Amino acid sequence: MATGLRSVTERAGDGSGRPVFDGDNGEELMHVQPGVSIVLGNRSPESPGTLYISTKQVVWLSDADRAKGYAVDFVSVSLHAVSRDPEAYPSPCIYSQIETGAEDDDSDGSDSEGDDSLNLSKISEMRLVPSDPNQLETLFGIFCECAELNPDPIEEEEGEHNWVFSADQLEDEAPEDDDSEWAVPRNSIGVNGNHDLANSVVQLQINDQRFEDAEEMEQDDKNGHN
Repeated sequence: MATGLRSVTERAGDGSGRPVFDGDNGEELMHVQPGVSIVLGNRSPESPGTLYISTKQVVWLSDADRAKGYAVDFVSVSLHAVSRDPEAYPSPCIYSQIETGAEDDDSDGSDSEGDDSLNLSKISEMRLVPSDPNQLETLFGIFCECAELNPDPIEEEEGEHNWVFSADQLEDEAPEDDDSEWAVPRNSIGVNGNHDLANSVVQLQINDQRFEDAEEMEQDDKNGHN
């Protein structure tokens, strides 16, 4: 489930170190990139900090303010790309779109440049601006690798109403009473099964041949009377 951007204040050790990762559940640190500014929505860039990319999430921690940090799970990142177009943003960066998980509503300007009360639940865009633009390709490659480790979760409901059945399933689950209103014709072409489909085609071919034979016999009878 997409949770969007969230604030991070906890750091390992005495509070001046790295973010805390969930190693018990297999989360591993993949890359550390110092000298990265973060831009949330339309706000001004934050002062440079350190970017941490794990197998589960992206974490940015401010170097100037030890109480400031942001994180987003890869399952909430719907798009990421390298942006070098100065018309899109003045500095080369990693651009990403974030699924907030919140209902769409009218923006209250919480991500605007002049608003100090940042509402993270409405931030749907994030830019990561490294001080060294040559690091963009490396960061992008790691983003791609970690995104593949976190595919979109499959909703349980998708498997609850599967209306396509195999022929074997229909044969096993069909009621014994042929007069039941839920009985399925054994030779229905709509059944998802090669065996029943083949039988249906054969039956059609046989019926076509019978019609052809009947037409020939009728023609012969007419010729005999002439």
